[in-house]
Amino acid sequence: MAKLKRKEYDELLQPLQLELAAMARWVQHSGQRLLVLFEGRDTAGKGGAIQTISEHLNPRQCRVVALPKPTDREATQWYFQRYASHLPAAGEIVLMDRSWYNRAGVERVMGYCSETEYQQFLRQAPVFEQLLVDDGILLFKYWLCVDQEQQEKRFAERHVDPLKGWKLSPVDLKSRSKYSAYTEAREAMLRATHRDGAPWTLVDFNDQRLGRLTLARNLLDRLPDTRVDAPLPELPKLKGKLHREHYDVLKPIEDFPVKD
Repeated sequence: MAKLKRKEYDELLQPLQLELAAMARWVQHSGQRLLVLFEGRDTAGKGGAIQTISEHLNPRQCRVVALPKPTDREATQWYFQRYASHLPAAGEIVLMDRSWYNRAGVERVMGYCSETEYQQFLRQAPVFEQLLVDDGILLFKYWLCVDQEQQEKRFAERHVDPLKGWKLSPVDLKSRSKYSAYTEAREAMLRATHRDGAPWTLVDFNDQRLGRLTLARNLLDRLPDTRVDAPLPELPKLKGKLHREHYDVLKPIEDFPVKD
């Protein structure tokens, strides 16, 4: 199947983003708490998917959480502790670019945690998530799927693109030869943590544009009716002549040079 063209993608995306904006108003109006986890292999497209969801939402309401490596102090805490502090409050949306599932993925495959810590995580994660759901948090867990051939193409693109070089970390380079190990870790994770209260949803992201549309549509379809009968405030016309900017103390810097 041919990749989705940009023009067609933009046409299909616009009505979805209008629905996402309506969803955000519903979350705020109803006091709901929405938490969406984005997991997947390196280069799968987590950042682009998150941007699709958040692009037209108020950043004060919709927060993107992408935590760095734990500090020395955090490494001694209960594993879920540093994630719990980022959970949404009433009226908020939190989109996690990787989450506590780091332990079941990169930490497991790269040997950054012990076998005891890993097994403890698989037992505790469903319990932790059920507590969130029981408390009323709307929790959605997405795994973005990508074939190794497509992954290698994206790694190569990052390698030569100076604007994307920051995405290619030493851990990413080490993980390239561990595609099968990551598959095994994902399947073990799904067996242990795919529960009725907090199920996983896998989305094909070999075509990232199609994957973003699929994920956004799925998220919207799984939420209740998000219409809010709250009319927009009126925007009355101002009286008198409109003012131009004027400056006394300082003036703006020169414009960026643009050729005619």
